Amino acid sequence: MITAKDVPSPVSSIIVPAIVAGGLAAGIMDGASAFLNFGAGMPYGIASGILGSKAYPTGGGGGPAIWSLGLTLHFVIAFGAAAIYCFASRRYLFLQRYFLLGGVICGIAVFIGMNLVVLPLSAVPFKIGPISVEGLRKGLAYHVILVGLPISISLWYFARRAATKLVKLPS
Repeated sequence: MITAKDVPSPVSSIIVPAIVAGGLAAGIMDGASAFLNFGAGMPYGIASGILGSKAYPTGGGGGPAIWSLGLTLHFVIAFGAAAIYCFASRRYLFLQRYFLLGGVICGIAVFIGMNLVVLPLSAVPFKIGPISVEGLRKGLAYHVILVGLPISISLWYFARRAATKLVKLPS
């Protein structure tokens, strides 16, 4: 006889793989876009959020350690966004069921969080804002497509997979 204790919670069993897959996919896709737009020095810009102008080779910094720090911070942010989204889906179940809506919400939230909270509080040596209308449109589109959708699709995939396993349990 199968009891409730024998069946893993579908929500808790999907959280970790969804965070890993979503964070990795978002980090790779957003990172690839940033490398194409800003070049191989993109991780120095991210590291400058902590180190300021000293992150750049022209500021007396640079090197593989700071480049690696920037890339690591990029993925920490991606995994953090995935974790927040996946844990929020425990309360707001529509985030698991409707990946398009969830991806749009996640992408917009990450864009707003980065531009209105993270960047203004960081040590980046360049001016933050105001954002032009074109910059707003492109930034929102990039974040929805390259960050929000990969995270929401990964959660949707693992939630559906867990639901089909529960349906196939022997009686």
